[in-house]
Parts: sequence; structure tokens; C-alpha cells
Amino acid sequence: MNLLIKNGRLIDPRNGIDAMLDVYVQNGCIAAIGDAPDGFVAVRVIDAAGLIVAPGLIELAARLREPGFEYMATLESEMYAAVAGGITSLACPPDTDPPLDEPGLVEMLKHRARNLHQARLYPVAALTTGLRGTELTEMAELVEAGCVAFSQADAPLTDTRVLYRAMQYAATFGFSVWLRPQDSFLAKDGVAHDGEVATRSGLPAIPVCAETIALSTMLSLARETGAKLHICRISSAAGVELVRQAKQQGLYVTCDVSINHVHLSEMDIGYFDTNCRLNPPLRSLRDRAALRAGLLDGTIDAICTNHAPVDEDAKQLPFAEAESGATGVELMLPLMLKWARQEKIALPDALGRVTVHPARVLGIDAGHLGVGSAADICIFDADACWRVEPSALQSQGKNTPFIGQEVQGRVRYTLIDGQVVYQNQEP
Repeated sequence: MNLLIKNGRLIDPRNGIDAMLDVYVQNGCIAAIGDAPDGFVAVRVIDAAGLIVAPGLIELAARLREPGFEYMATLESEMYAAVAGGITSLACPPDTDPPLDEPGLVEMLKHRARNLHQARLYPVAALTTGLRGTELTEMAELVEAGCVAFSQADAPLTDTRVLYRAMQYAATFGFSVWLRPQDSFLAKDGVAHDGEVATRSGLPAIPVCAETIALSTMLSLARETGAKLHICRISSAAGVELVRQAKQQGLYVTCDVSINHVHLSEMDIGYFDTNCRLNPPLRSLRDRAALRAGLLDGTIDAICTNHAPVDEDAKQLPFAEAESGATGVELMLPLMLKWARQEKIALPDALGRVTVHPARVLGIDAGHLGVGSAADICIFDADACWRVEPSALQSQGKNTPFIGQEVQGRVRYTLIDGQVVYQNQEP
């Protein structure tokens, strides 16, 4: 279907475009920008006057809860929530039940996602069988099945010899290893940052050194093996500095941060708000400032939401017993825009953190609107205000620290391969 998107402000961070330009879509791809191609006749026209036309957003960590946790969410609900948030490509961690450690499971998940005709799904495979941290998975077969990287998600891998061998193997074939730095012994039973809030509230704490000790080990092994290492959900000032030093030394390492940690700190726990029970925990105001600085100077490559829908019963518990996690895919855009306004960052630069930069981490050709590329597009109103309420969220999980807050920025259209998969004309 031929589609014309007219009168919008086109922003494409990768190609350095920020101008009022029309976009012409043909056969699911960008056919032209600015002037119509010869013989082009639009079957549908989207008037984007007053709107931003941008590449579809890319999410590096979205737990879709299938297979195994359908009582929390389903593939259908979360994939639709993703496109409602302007996300056209997303990676899912391997901590399902059973974990994504066999090619058949990966192929089944990708097949189901394709049949939904929603966002593009990029599974991250388990690094070790059953995420038990003892035996390596069949990495080559999992890549053939469609996996883009290997991870332990939040499962501990305490045997550094196993991790060393995993990185050696990954480096040999150019596979990417995604790890979240947390020493499982130091973090055992902890639920909050080891700071004044945890001390005052009597909550079991997770010290910053739980992150830095694990991170130091990962960086050392990456340096030794030459593996491509991606650090997931950095949370502390000390962790950011370690990554900064590693990059300055020429180490092949990338890093992301959760949008929750960009905006929140341990102070937001308040009176034991279980929506702020996150993993990693919300840390100090100083740590939050360092995360923002790391985003500005490029130490942190990308923003993700660490989307993790949780059923209501699991949040209606004492803070230390509540399930960790927060829904986020529908909040990526407004929270990214809020960060950009607060830091006075140009919109193209801010959009790069959720488009082309995560695309590079994933190793996929996405996050841009070059001629000939797939027409995965997010059209949004950067000025539209709305209140984050359970009824306003498409995700099956309604748990977010931002519930009840006013946010600015709303998706109007999401396109995949030139097809409108989400449309919202509400004011």
C-alpha cells in the first residue's frame, strides 16, 4: 500500500535529518523523502501537521511473560502495549519458564510474534542451560533460530570459569553477551539501595559494591577474551565510572540504563511504594545524577524501560515481599521527552538514545528512516499531556512508579512495514 505522511517534522538522528519533510512509503519501505517518486499515488494519507515523524522506538528489555507467566501478561497484550508506546522493535530477556535455552522455544516465540503483526521481536537467549550457570547453551543453534545475544537476565552466574568460557566462545563467533552486574552474594535478600531510606525503613539493602564487583569481573573477562559485552541496567555512579574507563581504554563494551533510574531515586520509595520495588534498586540522588551525566557524555549508550508487568496481587504485599518490576513500554516516549526537556537536550539527540543507539546494541538495521529502509515509524505529539492511569495503559501490568502523574508526549500512529498497527486520535 502506498502511504503519504505529510506536513510533519521529520527527525532521523542517524541520517541527521530534522526538517519539515513529507515521507513516501511504498511496499513497506521508505520510497522517498521530500519529493514524491515518479508515478507515486497515495492510497492513504496521514496528515502529521503539528506532529513529529520519527523512526520507531527500540526497546532493549521487555519481559513479555511468555512462556510460563501468562497470569502476569501475554504476548498479545505486551506486543500491543509496545506499539501503543511507539516501539517497533524489542528484545526480550530469556528468563521465561522454561528459559529460552533451546532453538525450538525461540522459533515458537518468534512465530507467535510474527502472527500478531505487531512489533518486531528479537529474543535474547539464555547464556547457560536453564539459567543455572553451570553449562553453556548451544549458542550457534540459538543464533540460527533468531537470537541476537546471550544473557543470564537476573539469574546469578557465580562460577567465573563458566563465564570466562562463555565469553571465549562468544568472542570466537562474534556473539554478543549481555550481563547485568550484580554480585548475588552481596545482593542476597536485598530489596533497596544501601542508603538512608533502607536504613530508616529497615529494608534489606543492596550495596553499590554488589554492582561494581560484578562489573569489574565482567570487564576483566571481556578484556581478556575480546568478547562483545553489553552491560544491562547500570544503576550507580561508581558503575558508570567503571564503564567510562573501560571505553576510554578501547574495550568493546556498551551500556544501557532504565528510564526509571533516570528519573527516580531511593527517595521515591516513600511509604513503601511497591511500584518502586525494582531490580536493580533505585539508588541515591548522586547516583541518579551520574546516570544522567553518563547519558549526556555517551558512556551510557541507550535508554530502555526494563518492562516487567507484574500481577496486582504480587504488588499488594509488604515492600520486601512484593515482586520486583514495573511496566514501561508505553512510557518510554514521554519519559524520554521529559529527560530531554530537563537536560535541555535537542530532540534529535534524545531520540537517538531510543532509536539508532539501541539498534546498534542489537546489531540490527533499524532505528532510522533512510530511503529503502523498512517503514517502521513512530508519529507522536510531543506536546500532548495525559495522566498515567491503569485505564490508560494497554499492558496487562498496571504497575509503574509513575501512576497518577501527568506526562507529556503521546503516540498518534505506529507503523510497521508501512502498515498502521496503532492509531490514537484522542486529545
